[in-house]
Amino acid sequence: MRPFTYERARSPAEAASAAAQTPGARFIAGGTNLLDLMKLQVETPAHLIDVNGVGLDRIEPTPEGGLRVGALVRNTDLAADARVRRDYGVLARALLAGATGQLRNKATTAGNLLQRTRCPYFYDTNMPCNKRRPGSGCAAIGGATRGLAVIGASNACIATHPSDMAVALRALDAVVETVKADGTTRRIPIAEFHRLPGDTPHIETALATGEFITAVTLPRPPGGTQIYRKVRDRASYAFALVSVAAVVQRDGTGRIALGGVAHKPWRVEDAEAELPRGTKPVMAAILADARPTRDNAFKVILAERALASVLVEARN
Repeated sequence: MRPFTYERARSPAEAASAAAQTPGARFIAGGTNLLDLMKLQVETPAHLIDVNGVGLDRIEPTPEGGLRVGALVRNTDLAADARVRRDYGVLARALLAGATGQLRNKATTAGNLLQRTRCPYFYDTNMPCNKRRPGSGCAAIGGATRGLAVIGASNACIATHPSDMAVALRALDAVVETVKADGTTRRIPIAEFHRLPGDTPHIETALATGEFITAVTLPRPPGGTQIYRKVRDRASYAFALVSVAAVVQRDGTGRIALGGVAHKPWRVEDAEAELPRGTKPVMAAILADARPTRDNAFKVILAERALASVLVEARN
Protein backbone atom coordinates (compact mmCIF):
# COMPACT_ATOMS: atom_id res chain seq x y z
CA MET A 1 0.00 0.00 0.00
CA ARG A 2 1.31 3.44 -0.87
CA PRO A 3 1.65 6.15 1.81
CA PHE A 4 -1.21 8.61 2.21
CA THR A 5 -2.24 11.36 4.60
CA TYR A 6 -5.42 11.27 6.66
CA GLU A 7 -7.85 13.66 8.34
CA ARG A 8 -11.24 13.55 10.02
CA ALA A 9 -13.94 15.91 8.80
CA ARG A 10 -16.42 17.41 11.28
CA SER A 11 -19.13 18.50 8.84
CA PRO A 12 -20.20 17.81 5.25
CA ALA A 13 -19.07 21.28 4.15
CA GLU A 14 -15.67 20.76 5.77
CA ALA A 15 -15.30 17.40 4.02
CA ALA A 16 -16.16 18.89 0.62
CA SER A 17 -13.79 21.81 1.14
CA ALA A 18 -10.91 19.55 2.17
CA ALA A 19 -11.42 17.30 -0.85
CA ALA A 20 -11.47 20.23 -3.25
CA GLN A 21 -8.27 21.68 -1.80
CA THR A 22 -6.26 18.44 -1.79
CA PRO A 23 -5.42 16.81 -5.13
CA GLY A 24 -5.92 13.06 -5.03
CA ALA A 25 -8.18 13.12 -1.96
CA ARG A 26 -10.91 10.54 -1.40
CA PHE A 27 -13.70 10.27 1.16
CA ILE A 28 -13.81 7.15 3.31
CA ALA A 29 -16.55 5.83 5.60
CA GLY A 30 -17.05 2.05 5.59
CA GLY A 31 -14.27 1.58 3.04
CA THR A 32 -15.69 -1.72 1.77
CA ASN A 33 -14.75 -0.91 -1.83
CA LEU A 34 -12.01 1.71 -1.51
CA LEU A 35 -9.76 -0.20 0.89
CA ASP A 36 -9.84 -3.31 -1.29
CA LEU A 37 -8.80 -1.25 -4.30
CA MET A 38 -6.05 0.47 -2.32
CA LYS A 39 -4.58 -2.89 -1.31
CA LEU A 40 -4.39 -3.84 -4.98
CA GLN A 41 -3.02 -0.37 -5.87
CA VAL A 42 -5.88 0.10 -8.27
CA GLU A 43 -6.77 3.16 -6.19
CA THR A 44 -3.85 5.20 -4.84
CA PRO A 45 -5.34 8.25 -3.09
CA ALA A 46 -2.83 10.75 -1.73
CA HIS A 47 -5.18 11.80 1.08
CA LEU A 48 -8.11 10.18 2.89
CA ILE A 49 -10.91 12.21 4.49
CA ASP A 50 -12.74 10.22 7.14
CA VAL A 51 -16.39 11.31 7.10
CA ASN A 52 -17.75 9.02 9.81
CA GLY A 53 -17.96 11.98 12.22
CA VAL A 54 -20.15 14.29 10.13
CA GLY A 55 -23.54 12.88 11.22
CA LEU A 56 -25.82 11.98 8.31
CA ASP A 57 -26.69 8.61 9.82
CA ARG A 58 -30.46 9.04 10.21
CA ILE A 59 -33.53 8.08 8.18
CA GLU A 60 -36.15 10.83 8.43
CA PRO A 61 -39.56 11.51 6.87
CA THR A 62 -39.83 14.31 4.34
CA PRO A 63 -42.66 16.88 4.14
CA GLU A 64 -43.64 15.32 0.79
CA GLY A 65 -44.32 11.96 2.41
CA GLY A 66 -41.09 10.21 1.45
CA LEU A 67 -37.90 9.41 3.33
CA ARG A 68 -34.55 11.17 3.52
CA VAL A 69 -31.75 8.65 4.01
CA GLY A 70 -28.51 10.11 5.36
CA ALA A 71 -25.35 9.38 3.39
CA LEU A 72 -23.83 7.43 6.31
CA VAL A 73 -26.80 5.20 7.05
CA ARG A 74 -25.40 1.67 6.97
CA ASN A 75 -26.90 -0.79 4.51
CA THR A 76 -27.98 -3.11 7.33
CA ASP A 77 -29.90 -0.33 9.08
CA LEU A 78 -31.54 0.85 5.87
CA ALA A 79 -32.71 -2.64 4.92
CA ALA A 80 -34.06 -3.24 8.44
CA ASP A 81 -35.92 0.06 8.80
CA ALA A 82 -39.64 -0.65 9.25
CA ARG A 83 -40.68 2.18 6.93
CA VAL A 84 -38.36 0.97 4.18
CA ARG A 85 -39.54 -2.62 4.52
CA ARG A 86 -43.20 -1.52 4.42
CA ASP A 87 -43.16 1.17 1.74
CA TYR A 88 -39.99 0.54 -0.31
CA GLY A 89 -39.72 -3.23 -0.28
CA VAL A 90 -37.75 -3.32 -3.54
CA LEU A 91 -34.99 -1.34 -1.84
CA ALA A 92 -34.86 -3.54 1.26
CA ARG A 93 -34.68 -6.68 -0.90
CA ALA A 94 -31.96 -5.23 -3.11
CA LEU A 95 -29.83 -4.35 -0.10
CA LEU A 96 -30.17 -7.82 1.38
CA ALA A 97 -29.16 -9.34 -1.97
CA GLY A 98 -26.12 -7.10 -2.22
CA ALA A 99 -23.44 -8.55 0.02
CA THR A 100 -22.65 -10.45 3.19
CA GLY A 101 -23.98 -9.28 6.54
CA GLN A 102 -20.52 -8.16 7.61
CA LEU A 103 -20.18 -5.88 4.58
CA ARG A 104 -23.70 -4.48 4.98
CA ASN A 105 -22.86 -3.57 8.57
CA LYS A 106 -20.04 -1.31 7.32
CA ALA A 107 -21.21 -0.16 3.89
CA THR A 108 -22.96 3.21 3.67
CA THR A 109 -25.69 4.60 1.45
CA ALA A 110 -23.34 7.04 -0.31
CA GLY A 111 -20.54 4.51 -0.55
CA ASN A 112 -22.85 2.00 -2.20
CA LEU A 113 -23.71 4.55 -4.89
CA LEU A 114 -20.04 5.37 -5.40
CA GLN A 115 -18.79 1.83 -5.93
CA ARG A 116 -16.45 1.73 -8.91
CA THR A 117 -18.01 0.35 -12.07
CA ARG A 118 -15.59 -2.44 -12.83
CA CYS A 119 -14.65 -5.73 -14.46
CA PRO A 120 -11.89 -8.31 -13.83
CA TYR A 121 -9.47 -6.39 -16.03
CA PHE A 122 -9.97 -3.28 -13.89
CA TYR A 123 -8.47 -5.20 -10.93
CA ASP A 124 -5.42 -6.37 -12.89
CA THR A 125 -2.89 -3.54 -12.93
CA ASN A 126 -0.86 -5.40 -15.57
CA MET A 127 -3.69 -4.99 -18.09
CA PRO A 128 -4.72 -1.81 -19.93
CA CYS A 129 -7.85 -0.18 -18.53
CA ASN A 130 -9.27 3.20 -19.47
CA LYS A 131 -10.87 3.48 -16.03
CA ARG A 132 -7.57 3.11 -14.23
CA ARG A 133 -5.41 4.90 -16.79
CA PRO A 134 -7.40 6.95 -19.31
CA GLY A 135 -6.26 6.35 -22.86
CA SER A 136 -4.47 3.06 -22.15
CA GLY A 137 -7.14 0.92 -23.81
CA CYS A 138 -9.72 -1.65 -22.69
CA ALA A 139 -8.47 -5.20 -22.21
CA ALA A 140 -12.03 -6.46 -21.79
CA ILE A 141 -12.91 -5.69 -25.39
CA GLY A 142 -11.91 -8.84 -27.22
CA GLY A 143 -11.26 -10.57 -23.91
CA ALA A 144 -13.46 -12.52 -21.49
CA THR A 145 -16.81 -10.70 -21.50
CA ARG A 146 -19.27 -13.13 -19.95
CA GLY A 147 -20.23 -10.86 -17.04
CA LEU A 148 -19.92 -7.54 -18.84
CA ALA A 149 -22.29 -5.01 -20.38
CA VAL A 150 -24.69 -5.77 -23.22
CA ILE A 151 -26.01 -2.21 -23.54
CA GLY A 152 -24.79 1.34 -22.95
CA ALA A 153 -21.13 0.37 -23.41
CA SER A 154 -18.59 2.13 -25.62
CA ASN A 155 -15.34 1.49 -27.43
CA ALA A 156 -13.58 2.64 -24.26
CA CYS A 157 -15.30 0.45 -21.63
CA ILE A 158 -17.77 -2.43 -21.34
CA ALA A 159 -17.84 -2.81 -17.55
CA THR A 160 -21.03 -3.13 -15.50
CA HIS A 161 -22.15 -1.25 -12.41
CA PRO A 162 -22.11 -3.58 -9.37
CA SER A 163 -24.64 -1.97 -7.01
CA ASP A 164 -27.95 -3.68 -6.23
CA MET A 165 -29.17 -0.74 -4.16
CA ALA A 166 -28.72 1.69 -7.05
CA VAL A 167 -30.93 -0.43 -9.31
CA ALA A 168 -33.76 -0.26 -6.77
CA LEU A 169 -33.25 3.49 -6.31
CA ARG A 170 -33.50 3.92 -10.08
CA ALA A 171 -36.88 2.16 -10.06
CA LEU A 172 -38.00 4.38 -7.16
CA ASP A 173 -36.91 7.68 -8.81
CA ALA A 174 -34.70 8.62 -5.87
CA VAL A 175 -32.79 11.91 -5.69
CA VAL A 176 -29.17 12.34 -4.51
CA GLU A 177 -28.47 15.41 -2.34
CA THR A 178 -24.98 16.91 -2.27
CA VAL A 179 -22.92 19.80 -0.96
CA LYS A 180 -20.06 21.40 -2.91
CA ALA A 181 -16.82 22.88 -1.66
CA ASP A 182 -18.28 26.41 -1.74
CA GLY A 183 -21.18 25.33 0.46
CA THR A 184 -23.82 25.27 -2.28
CA THR A 185 -26.14 22.29 -2.44
CA ARG A 186 -27.90 20.53 -5.24
CA ARG A 187 -30.28 17.65 -5.93
CA ILE A 188 -29.37 15.14 -8.63
CA PRO A 189 -32.05 12.73 -9.93
CA ILE A 190 -30.73 9.17 -9.73
CA ALA A 191 -31.30 8.87 -13.48
CA GLU A 192 -28.62 11.53 -14.01
CA PHE A 193 -26.22 10.53 -11.24
CA HIS A 194 -24.36 7.64 -12.90
CA ARG A 195 -22.78 8.25 -16.32
CA LEU A 196 -22.36 6.02 -19.34
CA PRO A 197 -18.70 5.44 -20.29
CA GLY A 198 -18.46 7.23 -23.64
CA ASP A 199 -14.86 8.32 -24.16
CA THR A 200 -14.31 9.04 -20.45
CA PRO A 201 -15.15 5.86 -18.51
CA HIS A 202 -13.02 7.01 -15.56
CA ILE A 203 -15.67 9.70 -14.86
CA GLU A 204 -18.46 7.58 -13.41
CA THR A 205 -20.84 10.06 -11.76
CA ALA A 206 -22.16 13.60 -12.16
CA LEU A 207 -20.29 14.77 -9.04
CA ALA A 208 -17.87 17.69 -9.30
CA THR A 209 -14.45 17.62 -7.65
CA GLY A 210 -14.92 17.66 -3.88
CA GLU A 211 -18.72 17.36 -4.08
CA PHE A 212 -20.00 15.34 -1.15
CA ILE A 213 -23.18 13.25 -0.97
CA THR A 214 -25.27 14.17 2.08
CA ALA A 215 -28.44 12.12 1.56
CA VAL A 216 -30.65 10.15 -0.77
CA THR A 217 -34.31 11.17 -0.88
CA LEU A 218 -37.05 8.68 -1.64
CA PRO A 219 -40.31 10.14 -3.03
CA ARG A 220 -43.71 9.16 -1.73
CA PRO A 221 -44.12 5.37 -1.62
CA PRO A 222 -45.14 4.12 -5.08
CA GLY A 223 -47.36 1.34 -3.74
CA GLY A 224 -47.97 -1.70 -5.91
CA THR A 225 -46.06 -4.96 -5.70
CA GLN A 226 -42.32 -4.43 -5.33
CA ILE A 227 -39.85 -7.17 -6.24
CA TYR A 228 -36.08 -7.41 -6.60
CA ARG A 229 -34.85 -10.47 -8.47
CA LYS A 230 -31.11 -11.13 -8.71
CA VAL A 231 -29.65 -13.85 -10.91
CA ARG A 232 -26.02 -14.69 -10.14
CA ASP A 233 -23.50 -17.48 -10.46
CA ARG A 234 -23.67 -18.44 -6.80
CA ALA A 235 -26.17 -17.84 -4.04
CA SER A 236 -24.12 -15.44 -1.94
CA TYR A 237 -21.60 -12.63 -2.29
CA ALA A 238 -21.69 -12.38 -6.07
CA PHE A 239 -22.51 -9.54 -8.45
CA ALA A 240 -25.60 -9.89 -10.60
CA LEU A 241 -25.44 -11.40 -14.04
CA VAL A 242 -28.87 -9.80 -14.40
CA SER A 243 -31.12 -8.20 -11.81
CA VAL A 244 -34.63 -6.76 -12.06
CA ALA A 245 -36.12 -4.10 -9.78
CA ALA A 246 -39.85 -3.88 -10.39
CA VAL A 247 -42.75 -1.85 -9.02
CA VAL A 248 -45.96 -3.22 -10.56
CA GLN A 249 -49.42 -1.72 -10.02
CA ARG A 250 -52.74 -3.58 -10.06
CA ASP A 251 -53.60 -2.24 -13.51
CA GLY A 252 -50.43 -3.77 -14.94
CA THR A 253 -48.46 -0.55 -15.22
CA GLY A 254 -45.19 -0.13 -13.39
CA ARG A 255 -41.49 0.62 -13.36
CA ILE A 256 -38.63 -1.65 -14.38
CA ALA A 257 -34.89 -1.18 -13.82
CA LEU A 258 -32.18 -3.67 -14.72
CA GLY A 259 -28.81 -4.35 -13.14
CA GLY A 260 -25.84 -6.32 -14.43
CA VAL A 261 -26.37 -5.28 -18.04
CA ALA A 262 -24.87 -1.78 -18.32
CA HIS A 263 -22.37 0.73 -16.96
CA LYS A 264 -25.18 2.16 -14.79
CA PRO A 265 -28.56 0.98 -13.51
CA TRP A 266 -30.59 0.62 -16.70
CA ARG A 267 -34.12 1.92 -17.05
CA VAL A 268 -36.03 2.99 -20.18
CA GLU A 269 -39.21 4.74 -19.05
CA ASP A 270 -40.80 4.63 -22.52
CA ALA A 271 -40.56 0.85 -22.45
CA GLU A 272 -42.73 0.66 -19.34
CA ALA A 273 -45.79 1.58 -21.41
CA GLU A 274 -45.50 -1.94 -22.86
CA LEU A 275 -45.89 -3.66 -19.47
CA PRO A 276 -49.60 -4.53 -19.87
CA ARG A 277 -48.70 -6.33 -23.13
CA GLY A 278 -46.22 -8.70 -21.49
CA THR A 279 -42.54 -9.42 -21.14
CA LYS A 280 -41.29 -9.63 -24.73
CA PRO A 281 -42.35 -6.15 -25.89
CA VAL A 282 -41.04 -4.61 -22.65
CA MET A 283 -37.65 -6.26 -22.93
CA ALA A 284 -37.45 -5.56 -26.65
CA ALA A 285 -37.87 -1.86 -25.86
CA ILE A 286 -35.52 -1.84 -22.87
CA LEU A 287 -32.72 -3.61 -24.73
CA ALA A 288 -33.44 -2.25 -28.22
CA ASP A 289 -29.86 -1.01 -28.60
CA ALA A 290 -28.17 -4.01 -26.99
CA ARG A 291 -24.84 -5.04 -28.47
CA PRO A 292 -23.93 -8.27 -26.68
CA THR A 293 -20.75 -10.23 -27.33
CA ARG A 294 -20.64 -13.94 -28.07
CA ASP A 295 -19.80 -14.58 -24.40
CA ASN A 296 -22.64 -12.57 -22.85
CA ALA A 297 -25.48 -12.82 -25.40
CA PHE A 298 -27.21 -15.10 -22.89
CA LYS A 299 -27.85 -12.04 -20.71
CA VAL A 300 -30.50 -10.78 -23.14
CA ILE A 301 -32.46 -14.01 -22.78
CA LEU A 302 -31.76 -14.19 -19.05
CA ALA A 303 -33.08 -10.65 -18.54
CA GLU A 304 -36.29 -11.49 -20.40
CA ARG A 305 -36.84 -14.63 -18.32
CA ALA A 306 -36.05 -12.84 -15.06
CA LEU A 307 -38.56 -10.11 -15.88
CA ALA A 308 -41.15 -12.72 -16.87
CA SER A 309 -40.80 -14.45 -13.48
CA VAL A 310 -41.09 -11.11 -11.70
CA LEU A 311 -44.27 -10.16 -13.56
CA VAL A 312 -45.85 -13.55 -12.87
CA GLU A 313 -45.08 -13.15 -9.16
CA ALA A 314 -46.36 -9.56 -9.12
CA ARG A 315 -49.67 -10.45 -10.72
CA ASN A 316 -50.44 -13.49 -8.58
